[in-house]
Amino acid sequence: MKSLPKVYAIGGVTPVIDPTAYVHPTAVLIGDVIIGPGCYVGPNACLRGDFGRLVMEAGSNLQDTCVVHGFPGSDTVIEVDGHIGHGAVIHGARIGRNALVGMNAVVMDGAVIGESSIVAAMSFVKTGMIVPPKSLVMGMPAKVARTLSDEEIAWKGKGTREYQQLAVRCLHEMQEVAPLTAVEPDRKRLRLDNPQAMLKPKMPSSITEK
Repeated sequence: MKSLPKVYAIGGVTPVIDPTAYVHPTAVLIGDVIIGPGCYVGPNACLRGDFGRLVMEAGSNLQDTCVVHGFPGSDTVIEVDGHIGHGAVIHGARIGRNALVGMNAVVMDGAVIGESSIVAAMSFVKTGMIVPPKSLVMGMPAKVARTLSDEEIAWKGKGTREYQQLAVRCLHEMQEVAPLTAVEPDRKRLRLDNPQAMLKPKMPSSITEK
């Protein structure tokens, strides 16, 4: 039997998880949380819908130890194919369709990240900032650095598709087990549908050098 995530109702409002979404058993969902089709929510993520509504639209992902919250009456939304990297905090913001928020970035209340934009890792997006579509945003506080290339947007899309595939894999394959006490001879590697996914994804140099 698969373990269920930690889900709590508050004020008569219960979280919603689409049957095709995967939410890790260590994730915590409280109150007005809506997880759409094909979403992935990673280990130890926290979605606290005890003040405002939190929405993950179809195909979006929220990775390990991310926190999503908002002020009373607010909507915090991760739109279709949104991608939230490890350790990020999203508070009362809207993450546009196909946008990426990098690892340990913070996006504050009333901010809007435009479609197909990328917020660089460790950036701080201040309250109310409006980011145009296809923008690279970075810094503390974050500023729009430039427009993204088609190559960079394609790289982002590839990573998001891998998380959508991971949601399916987890629903069908992941199970809680006892650890082995020794490495078995000829230990196998993970077999993925896409052999290229076994290789480290190459980030466009235009992102890494800026």
